[in-house]
Amino acid sequence: MRLFQPLILPLISSSLVWGLAVPAPHPDLDAETRSIVARDGVTTLSSASFSAITPFAQFARAAYCSPSGISGWSCGDACSALPGFKVSLSGGDGNAIQNYFVGFWPSQNAIVVGHEGTDPTQFLSDLTDINFFLVDLDQNLFPGIDSAAQGHNGFLAEHAKTASTILGGVKQLLTSTGATTVITVGHSLGGALAELDALFLTLNLPSSVHIKSVTFGTPRVGNPEYAAFFDSRVADFERINNEKDPVPIVPGRALGFSHVHGEIHIVSPGNAVSCPGDDDATDSQCTIKTTPNILVSNILNHLGPYNGVMIGTIFCT
Repeated sequence: MRLFQPLILPLISSSLVWGLAVPAPHPDLDAETRSIVARDGVTTLSSASFSAITPFAQFARAAYCSPSGISGWSCGDACSALPGFKVSLSGGDGNAIQNYFVGFWPSQNAIVVGHEGTDPTQFLSDLTDINFFLVDLDQNLFPGIDSAAQGHNGFLAEHAKTASTILGGVKQLLTSTGATTVITVGHSLGGALAELDALFLTLNLPSSVHIKSVTFGTPRVGNPEYAAFFDSRVADFERINNEKDPVPIVPGRALGFSHVHGEIHIVSPGNAVSCPGDDDATDSQCTIKTTPNILVSNILNHLGPYNGVMIGTIFCT
């Protein structure tokens, strides 16, 4: 899907745009299964904690596969890695509307909402040509949102196309399955949509429903006020960045954007750290120090591996 115009190369020189934001505590998710070790302002994920991201990476990978493969949960290795998952709703055309799915994960008694991403080189170009802007969030979709909270106009427009349909599908599954958890997942553009879905569902479902979200290679979605509001409402959130992936450092902080909490940075294969705050973790192992601008980035890191899982259309096998 194309949201913006092609990359204008001189704008790469505006790399100062990709930096600072607002602190907020990162939750110790699934604490009973995690073992973390303090390390210079960050915490190192144990092998068990790192392995815990794998099923979510497989869901994000599956979202790139053909609609027919998704609807029958026969999308190759990603679907095979998650046996028993039952898709109840899928849609999109991979162009005007990104593909998405909603289904039930029996082993976790959870509903999963997955969103497709897009071509990483095109997406990076879109996010660095500055042909986008911050807009208010729709109060009808995000009731009670802070009036100062703003988000990326393209992401919000894309999210609005499927929000009501997904909410209806989730509500039906909550009733029919008795599930008490809803998990949103996505990679790249799909990660931005999954982040918005996490807030959207939190604000539109009963408080008894637990919302969890795990995203991969996610760009900045909104301004600091959006990030603070998100942090106050969605506690169970992880955004996972891989090595020198440039997508998580755009759009730039100097343009008014800020990440929400939950950064997990894969420093090298098998080695990941949890970074404090929102978008201001100055430890050398966190993203804004590892990848201060796109000139020192590697777009191939955007595809993974995420604990051995590569994510993208070419990996739907």
